[in-house]
Amino acid sequence: MTAAKLFVQCLEEEGVKWIFGVPGEENADFMMALEDSPIEFVLCRHEQGAAFMADVYGRLTGEPGVCLGTLGPGATNLITGVADANMDRAPLIALTGQADSRRQHKESHQNMDVVAMFTPVTKWATPIINAGNIPEVIRKAFKLATTEKPGACHIELAEDIAEQEVDGLKPIPSAHARRPVPADKVVDQAWELIKAAKRPVILAGNGCVRKRASKQLRLFAEASGIGVINTFMGKGAVPRSAPYSLFTIGLQSKDFVALAIDAADLVITLGYDLVEYHPRLWNSSADKRVIHVDFLPAEVDEHYPVEVEIVGDLAHTLWMFNERIANEPVRFDIPQHETIRQQMLDDFSAHAEDKTEGSIRPQKVLWDVREAMGPNDILLSDVGAHKMWIARYYQCDEPNTCLISNGFCSMGFALPGAIGAALARPESRVLAICGDGGFLMNVQEMETARRINANITVMIWEDHAYGLIAWKQYSLYGKHTDLAFDNPDWVQLAAAFDWYAEKVENAEDLRGALDRAMAEERPSLVIVPIDYRENNKLTERLGDIAYTI
Repeated sequence: MTAAKLFVQCLEEEGVKWIFGVPGEENADFMMALEDSPIEFVLCRHEQGAAFMADVYGRLTGEPGVCLGTLGPGATNLITGVADANMDRAPLIALTGQADSRRQHKESHQNMDVVAMFTPVTKWATPIINAGNIPEVIRKAFKLATTEKPGACHIELAEDIAEQEVDGLKPIPSAHARRPVPADKVVDQAWELIKAAKRPVILAGNGCVRKRASKQLRLFAEASGIGVINTFMGKGAVPRSAPYSLFTIGLQSKDFVALAIDAADLVITLGYDLVEYHPRLWNSSADKRVIHVDFLPAEVDEHYPVEVEIVGDLAHTLWMFNERIANEPVRFDIPQHETIRQQMLDDFSAHAEDKTEGSIRPQKVLWDVREAMGPNDILLSDVGAHKMWIARYYQCDEPNTCLISNGFCSMGFALPGAIGAALARPESRVLAICGDGGFLMNVQEMETARRINANITVMIWEDHAYGLIAWKQYSLYGKHTDLAFDNPDWVQLAAAFDWYAEKVENAEDLRGALDRAMAEERPSLVIVPIDYRENNKLTERLGDIAYTI
């Protein structure tokens, strides 16, 4: 048996079903070994697209998505998607080929230190330096990728090592360890703070979209009445219909939702990463009392003065809170939270009946999208001005039904990500919303989607510019630099890839076009001329944008 075959057997043992990638000659032995495996290989049109597919697959399944590239340019093309998965806490394994080990010490074709390049953007990056180490290396990589907080790992396999003979070796069985739980004493300290509070609020982050954590959070919020604010990446942790749901923070420093934190005398952060929404934007005076509950210790930051820190399994910690509230009922009734929730609901529906022509308001688009999507359907947002509108106006019923890249914030994420989502959740409808800038960054994956017949719909918000950058510059300087560009004929482009397509010219036609597109049994494209005059109107109404591009 060759090392490459052993490598594939180890991936099978880990339960890998799909590998996304673009192989090269240095992966040849691996690819031949994969021919005899039940693992499906999805041939992509660019390695970055492959990494985004694996990224989203990992987010939705909780098991590492796997992507592959060759050495040199194949590896450099992978790195943006790998970094995105790592910073957005998605389990991912990146596999790369490498030059024959007999020429790695000197200048040679496409040879570079790929492991060193991946080290800053992964939890662990390593070469296979001895074929006998393959079972241990793969088991370790998958273990690290799924250990909280999840992230990316990288394994490099040189072509000469891949073809070596290995006898008597077999995969190490996959196993999942239980996460540690906090001590009763520290949970009691937090519970005393909660009981003494008058206006507590919960800030639910990315960690809360794990199924067990979401379930326990909902029970705690229902029992306590404490309002729950979610970050961009915490959407669906609590249902949008719940009276304690205060929706999403992160768009504006002084959006209605931020007022709940301004008025709070205690902020309980759950599964929250500072990268999601920096505490200086919600605790500028550094005077809030904070309880930090997460899988890992709190980051040190002057605007994040943690009074009680609970480190351990998030779902179990919330279960411990629920045990205490069952024995010692505490109920908060905060009228301001009801007011904030109603203000947001009024905003969501304000343009539901728009009948504009030529361009359509973002609010109207997202109202129709939310009406068209079921509770378990999946929306993916690319990065651009549309992301800010989705964050504020698109609320969810279930965890992981709105995926936003908000750690690494990678443009080009949504189209390939939608392909990964369709494979991970074939029972759900998948809609990706992209700007015209972000969509063209990975447009080549339209061919991949059609070839594998991924049942996805992509909506393009067309404004012929890098709209988010224009929005930010205008907010800071009252003007913006030249950020305009031209676009192809989208309908003709879709036809070239054998996609269904419609361009919507009138607001009242949008819902019908979206329903038709999503009813197709092939990939579909919906083009919406967007009215981004609403960007500055929103800024003027709610305050300065507090967002770093």
